[in-house]
Amino acid sequence: MKINLDPSVKFEHRHNGPSQADIAHMLEKIGVSSVDELIDQTVPKAIRSEQSLQLPEAKSEAAFLNEFKKLASKNKIFKSYIGLGYYDTLVPGVILRNVLENPGWYTAYTPYQAEIAQGRLEALINFQTMVMDLTGMEMANASLLDEGTAAAEAMTLLYASKAKSKKKATKFFVDEKIFPQTKDILLTRSVPVGVDLVIGPLAELDLTDPELFGLMLQYPNSDGEAINYSELVASAKENDVLTAFAADLLSLTLLTPPGEMGADVVVGTTQRLGVPMGFGGPHAAYFATKEAYKRQIPGRIIGVSVDRDGNRAYRMALQTREQHIKREKATSNICTAQVLLGVMAGMYAVYHGPKGLKEIASRIHGLAKLTVQGLAELGFVQENKNFFDTIKIKVDEVQQEKIRAFALSSKVNFRYETGYIFLSFDEVKTLKNVQDILHIFAKSTNKTAIDIQEKVAGLELELTDNLERKSSYLEHPVFNQYHSEHEMLRYIKRLESKDLSLTHSMISLGSCTMKLNATAEMIPVTWPEFGQMHPFVPQDQAAGYYEMFQNLRNWLSEITGFADTSLQPNSGAQGEFAGLMVIRAYHQSRGDHHRNIALIPSSAHGTNPASAVMAGMSVVIVKCDEKGNIDLEDLKAKAEKYKDNLSSLLVTYPSTHGVFEESIQEICQTIHDNGGQVYMDGANMNAQVGLTSPGRIGADVCHLNLHKTFCIPHGGGGPGMGPICVAEHLVPFLPSNPIVKTGGQQAIHAISAAPFGSASILPISYAYIAMMGGDGLTNATKMAILNANYMKARLEEHYPILYTGTKGRAAHEMILDCRAFKEVGIEVEDIAKRLMDYGYHAPTVSFPVAGTLMIEPTESETVSELDKFCDAMIAIREEIKSIENGTLDKEDNMLKNAPHTATLALADEWNFSYSRQQAVYPLEFVKNNKFWPSVRRIDSAYGDRNLMCSCIPVTEYEQSEEEALA
Repeated sequence: MKINLDPSVKFEHRHNGPSQADIAHMLEKIGVSSVDELIDQTVPKAIRSEQSLQLPEAKSEAAFLNEFKKLASKNKIFKSYIGLGYYDTLVPGVILRNVLENPGWYTAYTPYQAEIAQGRLEALINFQTMVMDLTGMEMANASLLDEGTAAAEAMTLLYASKAKSKKKATKFFVDEKIFPQTKDILLTRSVPVGVDLVIGPLAELDLTDPELFGLMLQYPNSDGEAINYSELVASAKENDVLTAFAADLLSLTLLTPPGEMGADVVVGTTQRLGVPMGFGGPHAAYFATKEAYKRQIPGRIIGVSVDRDGNRAYRMALQTREQHIKREKATSNICTAQVLLGVMAGMYAVYHGPKGLKEIASRIHGLAKLTVQGLAELGFVQENKNFFDTIKIKVDEVQQEKIRAFALSSKVNFRYETGYIFLSFDEVKTLKNVQDILHIFAKSTNKTAIDIQEKVAGLELELTDNLERKSSYLEHPVFNQYHSEHEMLRYIKRLESKDLSLTHSMISLGSCTMKLNATAEMIPVTWPEFGQMHPFVPQDQAAGYYEMFQNLRNWLSEITGFADTSLQPNSGAQGEFAGLMVIRAYHQSRGDHHRNIALIPSSAHGTNPASAVMAGMSVVIVKCDEKGNIDLEDLKAKAEKYKDNLSSLLVTYPSTHGVFEESIQEICQTIHDNGGQVYMDGANMNAQVGLTSPGRIGADVCHLNLHKTFCIPHGGGGPGMGPICVAEHLVPFLPSNPIVKTGGQQAIHAISAAPFGSASILPISYAYIAMMGGDGLTNATKMAILNANYMKARLEEHYPILYTGTKGRAAHEMILDCRAFKEVGIEVEDIAKRLMDYGYHAPTVSFPVAGTLMIEPTESETVSELDKFCDAMIAIREEIKSIENGTLDKEDNMLKNAPHTATLALADEWNFSYSRQQAVYPLEFVKNNKFWPSVRRIDSAYGDRNLMCSCIPVTEYEQSEEEALA
């Protein structure tokens, strides 16, 4: 054997599951002689790319990490006091290692299958309880994307919920002291939906204006001033004006919560609760409101229900609010959350408890107060009467420039506005940092800073009486019993063990692309060079980030066949909205303000019509034919009918039905011929990369789900990223940011709060592309199509495959038709629950067609894993046959009773007509790697009728024990 001295192994071979022997076996089963032959039969020749991707040569894992560390070192970590919603934080090591860096948490999927997601759901209930307690509100959701977009959702909710007396009111007043990025997002979101945004000083607020339906306040405001708004809110209520607060959650351990002032909605970010700044994200925003608005709350709510045995269990509540139900009638396109970050913030509250959080907040406030005292002795005036963490120092222009120069030379960032310097403190800052600040200011005045140690002993919390919080919070035991690391570790692990993730088995969700999230891709996320950067630092301090952004923009533009990319949208739905807003701006720049018709196929994901409505468009549905393709004649007729007002077509490619439609170029040309633009939903980009591209098929803009095609993990339901790539004529309209220059010359207002969205997770996609290279990415696409067609070949003998291409091939996913099983009482949900007994998460249920399962294996799964899943599905089909032929009872069978828990299997009595073995070990491989659902099937209707979205009271546990003993 020859010795190979090259130590590197191609990352492509780690990412792609099938070996060469596997490929040969799969090709034989499919009935083709080569992978290329399969691709030729799957992807229409007319749209195939003519040349390979022009990307840098693939790097090994070790080489990439070494080079990327050098790039990261170009970021300069200064001490930042910039604030504006972003603060340095101490991530408890037990949470960092066991949640953020743990694939058991970050590779799980959205908890639609609640029985195998009880750990995550409990963690999110903790998050919701924390938010409700601290804000003083009655309900909270399981997080939103960022504070700015949460504020926009609050505006929209209040607009939809206004009093009858305000039926025609359109004005929404925003205090000018709200964060600038939030103002910009409100500008983006208000105009298309008909809200008249009024931004100004509170002194100009006229609550008697009949046109005014709502107002928004920052608490404490952007200057750092904390004001009790109780009288203002009471006056607003007398005039049927609704109120929203954007509040600093940590400050509410010391300050009177907005709920006690009468607020209707409270939003904000939980970033400073143990989540790194990460140059702007990802962070979990929060949204809290009154129970009266429970059916208008955007996003997800986790609620308490019961399982079949009456045991308490968690689930996502009120799911009929989801966009795929409401579609063009939805008032929000939010279909995700920031679950992983919400879990971290909730765990931070569990770990520190109410006393610990208050101590942290008090220490932050104390540092700010001490700084004020020291600056006063240097002659500087601080203007905030009451403050939490942010102080406002009056300076003249000469003083400001001197202080700025001294601060930068000391590697310190302050926030500067005309006539003022602002300092925002956080839990990372210390007495030494206060002394450093005083030295900087002292140098500018040629004075000597005082020694602050002598002032420490006399520090006390001194707030105006109506501002100091008197009410208790976080009294539930979960926030008061896990304060030692040992107990906290056990609690985190106990919850993790209740969740199925990619660490257990493949998750074959169609349209959701649950592929490998390689460790080498994840490692840089927690490097301080990326995690500890404030998003508004001077650009020269973030040179590493900007180099990464530029490279990634170039790579994504190459992959999509477009001219440029915006990295700002921080979810797929945000990407949809951004793309449509860019199209809207393009039409308006040409004087075509009337172009507002969006054509959307009936098969589209529900966020498509919801996003179109948010962008001020009217939705017209285009039919699909019996093969699942867009009805070309209907499309042409409607494009012609609406040609004078046509804005765009929203199309997913390959289609939501898992097929490369042959007519896609004709479809795009039809839209262009009638004056419209083509937006391509990038949900299925996994089947395009390297073989074709949105630019090639004729689209004008697409969004990319980096949490699907480009390996950012789903995190149990978030975070995600949804950058948009655009053709040359749309580049000028890419989104901007009010603080950091981004976007084009005619840029639309901001889409997300941070200039580059969730910047700290972009290294994951960057790493994936860098280590795969152009050929590797193309091969990944081929393997995704190969794996899907192999599964199709195995399963089509047992289940009808609903749609295929003209040559009988699937794209990277396929739809199994389960509707016929209704004849014997078996619903698709029964199959989903039964799969849990085999150790698998269900494929996508009843989307895009009710009563079906959409399967996507991804390129990362090996043949052995594909076979195990297929064996499970085939075994379930045999179980259904046993019901069909009468061997099994229609009600008393494994599917109807699934899932089966360990408690049930070990019970003294077994009252089912099938054996325990059939229930919990249906196939031999299950015995070796059994995953036990922690609860039996959950009663969804009960949870909605008896909505509870906070931690279960201790008395409920006591009652359950009594019932068990009875």
